[in-house]
Amino acid sequence: MAEVQTGGHEKGGKNKQKKISLRVDFTPMVDMNMLLITFFMFCTSLSKPQTMEFSMPDKDAKVEDQTKVPPERAITILLAKDNKVYYYFGEPNYEDYTSLIESDYTANGLRKMLLGRNADMIAKLDALKQRKKNNQISEEDFEIQAAEAKKAKEAPVIVIKPMDDASYNNMVDALDEMLVCNITKYAIVEFSDVDDFLLKNYLTQGKAAEAAPN
Repeated sequence: MAEVQTGGHEKGGKNKQKKISLRVDFTPMVDMNMLLITFFMFCTSLSKPQTMEFSMPDKDAKVEDQTKVPPERAITILLAKDNKVYYYFGEPNYEDYTSLIESDYTANGLRKMLLGRNADMIAKLDALKQRKKNNQISEEDFEIQAAEAKKAKEAPVIVIKPMDDASYNNMVDALDEMLVCNITKYAIVEFSDVDDFLLKNYLTQGKAAEAAPN
């Protein structure tokens, strides 16, 4: 509530200019602010932390047994230091250093390769999304058929092997590519000595080939 106080006349009947003192009482505003805060607390949905869960392989089991897949479906991605990433198809070829391919985390790098290898599944999912958009199938049928499409036997299986020098951001970027490219079968495996040999062989012979005269 606002209160206005005015001054009176001086003694002797002389008029004096009135002085106005204005005082605003903000006490009711406290109650109103509390009501507003309570209202927004009940009506606003609090954001939940986004987490990513994944299971690491059992250290007691052999890596070969955990990641045994048909060679034509397997793609191994090596996460190296300095934001470097390499990959090879099928089983590693230690005699041919060119079997290891250097890439990056851009749209024309790792993502382009994964989209190409997973093109059949992506085409099936796109067709299902279009049918759902045209109201040809229900939401429930879409979920069932999409799950079946993701279980295709010809779908690629990705093995991600981070080096000790690889950054956490590199791991997150690699996992993001799995989601973007609809890769449903992938595993994170410990970087082994044979992978280290393959990478060192690639770096050594690759540089030697570049330095050799034509």
